[in-house]
Amino acid sequence: MPSAISDLRKDYTLHGLDKVDVLPNPIDQFRIWFEAALGAGVPEPNAMHVSTVTADGRPDGRIVLIKDVSDAGFVFYTNYESRKGRELIDRPFAALTFFYPELERQIRIEGTVEKVSSDESDTYFNSRPRGSQIGAWVSNQSTVVASRDVLESRQRDLEAQFAEQPVPRPPHWGGFRVVPDTLEFWQGRPSRLHDRIRYRREGQHWLIDRLSP
Repeated sequence: MPSAISDLRKDYTLHGLDKVDVLPNPIDQFRIWFEAALGAGVPEPNAMHVSTVTADGRPDGRIVLIKDVSDAGFVFYTNYESRKGRELIDRPFAALTFFYPELERQIRIEGTVEKVSSDESDTYFNSRPRGSQIGAWVSNQSTVVASRDVLESRQRDLEAQFAEQPVPRPPHWGGFRVVPDTLEFWQGRPSRLHDRIRYRREGQHWLIDRLSP
C-alpha cells in the first residue's frame, strides 16, 4: 500500500445541514436526498451497503440495491438461503448505508428485519427481466461452485425448462424489509466538523438530535 494513502483527504464544502433544515419524518427526508442524488447524476443512487451479523458476532457487509421505500421501511430482494439471507433470518437486525460522494452526503439506517409478503415478492419478481428471473433459479447463492461452466450449463437447462412459459418465483427467493428505528443524515463540512442529524424512533414519534462529528 503506497505511503501516500495517509495524505489522501478532501475538504467538504458543498452544503450544510441543521435540525431546522430537515423534515419531521425521516422517510420524507430520505426521499428528498435520494431525489437530489438522482438529479446530481450519482451512479446507482439505489446502491446501499447492507450490514448483518454472523453467528459468531462478526459484522458482514455487501452492496445491495434498494427496491422500495415507504413509511413501513426499506425493501431489497435476495436469496433467503444465501449467507446474508440466513443471517437476517437468524438475527433479524440490519444496518444500511447510502453514500453520495458527489453531494458529500451519507445516510445511515438501523432497524429490525422482516420478510415481505409473498404477494410483494411475486409482484417484484414478475417485474424483473426474464434473464434475472432465471438467474434466481440458477444460483445457489453463497455456495461453492466448481466453475462458471456449471452456472452456464444450469442456465441453459432452465431456459429450456421454462421455454414458452412465465418463470415462477423460486420459493427460496424474496424480499426483506428493514423497519428503521434510527436514521442519520450526514453532510460533509470543512475541517471534519461534519453535520450529523439523527432521527430516533420513540413510540409513534421521531426524535431529532444533532450529533457531534
